[in-house]
Amino acid sequence: MSKVWTSSYEQGVPAEVDTRQFSSLIEVLEGSFQKYADKESFYCMGKCFTYGELDLLSKKFASYLQNDLGLKKGDRVALMMPNILQYPIALFGILRAGMVAVNVNPLYTARELEHQLNDSGAETIIIFENSAKTLEEVAHNTPLKNILVTGIGDLLGFPKSMIVNFVIKHVKKMVPDWNLPGSKDFKTELFDASADGYTRPEVTLEDTAFLQYTGGTTGVSKGAVLTHGNIVANIVQAKTWISNYLKEGQETIITPLPLYHIFSLTANCMIFAIMGAKNILITNPRDMAGFVKELKKHKFTAFTGVNTLFNGLLNAEGFKDVDFSSLKLTLGGGMAVQRAVAERWKQVTGVPLIEAYGLTETSPAACINPMDLKEYNGKIGVPIPSTDIVIVDDEGKHLETGEIGEIAIKGPQVMQGYWNRPEETAKVMTSDGYFKTGDIGFMDEKGFFQIVDRKKDMILVSGFNVYPNEVEDVVVSHEKVFEAAAIGVPDERSGEVVKIFVVKKDPSLTEEELKAFCKESLTGYKVPKIYEFREELPKTPVGKILRKDLRNEELAKHQS
Repeated sequence: MSKVWTSSYEQGVPAEVDTRQFSSLIEVLEGSFQKYADKESFYCMGKCFTYGELDLLSKKFASYLQNDLGLKKGDRVALMMPNILQYPIALFGILRAGMVAVNVNPLYTARELEHQLNDSGAETIIIFENSAKTLEEVAHNTPLKNILVTGIGDLLGFPKSMIVNFVIKHVKKMVPDWNLPGSKDFKTELFDASADGYTRPEVTLEDTAFLQYTGGTTGVSKGAVLTHGNIVANIVQAKTWISNYLKEGQETIITPLPLYHIFSLTANCMIFAIMGAKNILITNPRDMAGFVKELKKHKFTAFTGVNTLFNGLLNAEGFKDVDFSSLKLTLGGGMAVQRAVAERWKQVTGVPLIEAYGLTETSPAACINPMDLKEYNGKIGVPIPSTDIVIVDDEGKHLETGEIGEIAIKGPQVMQGYWNRPEETAKVMTSDGYFKTGDIGFMDEKGFFQIVDRKKDMILVSGFNVYPNEVEDVVVSHEKVFEAAAIGVPDERSGEVVKIFVVKKDPSLTEEELKAFCKESLTGYKVPKIYEFREELPKTPVGKILRKDLRNEELAKHQS
C-alpha cells in the first residue's frame, strides 16, 4: 500500500501540517504586505514595486472592481496577459475583492477564448493589447460587460513605458490593430481609483478563488474549481517543505513561466510573495538572448521552470557565464525532467535540478523531492505534508509497492471539481476522495514516486507497453539531439510502432546514427521505427511538448 512519506532524509518536515491556519488568501496577502512593506516585490524590465506599493495598488484595484464596476463577491474576472507588473496587481485586487480569478492563456485563439469566457461566465476581463484583436473577434458572443486593456510597458514609468510600448507596437509590430467599443485603459482606471472605498469582504476557505482551466482528453478545456482553502493549503504545504532552505525576506526568484499557469501561479506568485521574496518576471522567455541578459543583472537564489526551458537555456549563448553563486534552489515541474538536462544543469550551475510534481487539479504541488538532494534521481519525489498518494489499477484497487498503475492523490489541495461539469468530475474522483491523475507510475520501497508516463500517451507495440518518456530520455541523451518527442503510429503488423520527432543540436546527425544509438539502450520493440527531423516541436506556452498535436497530425495523414 502507498503511504504518506514522513522523513527518511531527516529534513524535519512533518507528515501533517495545519493547512487551515489562515482564514483566506486575503489574510495571507495582507500579512505579507504588512510584514515586507519596504521590501521589493515584483520586478519587470527595470521597474520594481515594493510590497507596500503592491498593497496600495491592489487595494485600489479591488476598490475599483467593487465600486466603479459594481462587481460582487464571487463574480468571475478574467486575466489575459503575460508576466508583466499589471498581473500581480490585478490578481491580488481580484482576490482582495472576494472575486474569482479566471486565468486565460494570452496565446489562445479566438475559439478557445470564446469557450473559456462563456464557460466561466466572466463579465470582466483585463487583457494586454497584444491579444485585444483576438478578443475583438468574439467579445460580442460572450457575457463580457467590462474590458480593461493594458500595454506591456504601461507601469514601467516615464519615459520607459512610452518607449517599450512604441517599440512593441510600431517596431516589432506585435500589436494588431483592434477595436473594442467601451473598453477602458487599465492604467488610467487603476491610478484614478481610490483605495478608501475598498470594503474587505467576508471570505472563507470554502469560497472559490480561481477557475483554473486545464486541457482535457476531450479537447475542451475545463475549469478546475480551486478554493481559498485549496491554495492556502498548498502554500502552507510547500512553504513548510522549503522553509529550512530559504529565508523569508531574503530570496530572489526567477519567474520565466507565465503566472497564469498553475505551477508559476502558486509556486512563484503566491508562495514566494508570502515569503517576501523579490520576483523577477521574465515577460518573453522564448527570447533566450534577452533572458540570459536579464539573468546577468540579478543575484538570484531560486529558479523554477520546465524541462524544455532549462534545456533551451543550457544551449543559449552566454548562459554558462551567468553568476550562479547565490543560487540555492532550482525546481522543475510541469512536465518530466530529463536526466540529460538535469545532469547538465548541475554541471553548469553547480545546483541540482529538483523535480516536483503536481497538476492544475491539485493546486498544484503534490510531490517534491527532498531539498538536500545532491543528484538527479529520476523520481518526482515524495508526498508533501498532509497529502496521501496511492497507486491504483483500472478498477480502483490500491496496488503494492513497485507495482505500476495510476497515481491518485488525496489532500486539502485537491480541487472541488470541474466548473459545471459533474460528469467529468465523477470520472476523476474516487469514492474515497482520491483524484485520479491520468499519470502512470509506481512507488519504490523508500516511498519515492516515479512517473512512467501519461496514461493517454502510452504506446502499445505488439501487446507491450512503451512509454514515450523512456524513449525520449534515451534519444535526448545523444550529444547531437536538442529535443525529441515520441508517439505511437498505426502499424498493420504490431498495432503501433514508435515514431520519434527530433530537433537536431548538430546538423550532422543522421537517422542511421540515431537508430544505432537507440538500439544500444532500448529493447527492440521500444526502438523508434520512424524518424522525422524538424526545426521545432509544437509546445504549450509553458514549454511542454504537445505530443497530442503530433498524434493528430499523424492521424490526419492516415485518414487522408
